[in-house]
Amino acid sequence: MKISTQEALYLWKFAISESIRHDAPDLSARQFAVMLIVYSPDARIRKVRELADELDVSKPAITRALDRLETLGYIRRKEDAHDGRSIIIQPTMSGTIFLSEFAEFIQEAINKLKANK
Repeated sequence: MKISTQEALYLWKFAISESIRHDAPDLSARQFAVMLIVYSPDARIRKVRELADELDVSKPAITRALDRLETLGYIRRKEDAHDGRSIIIQPTMSGTIFLSEFAEFIQEAINKLKANK
């Protein structure tokens, strides 16, 4: 289904508004991007350096995003057993639930768009 720019923005607005209405925590765009990378289906190990490279931001910026996500219980940090200088970022069940609920909000918005066509 190809959608217009206006429809794409509607999906984004609807999903974020529903998330707010359901008392989900406010995440910054960077925090959301980190979540989507960490929870991506390729399921490979993610390290702070890799996240910074993928998003083209500094490691301290990623660390701040991870601090918030860890406080919320959406990610877990673990020392890399093979390289003690590296930190591995792991998904959590709470983060999985958060993204699953957010995906449901997007699906609900898509259904509303389809119904109005």
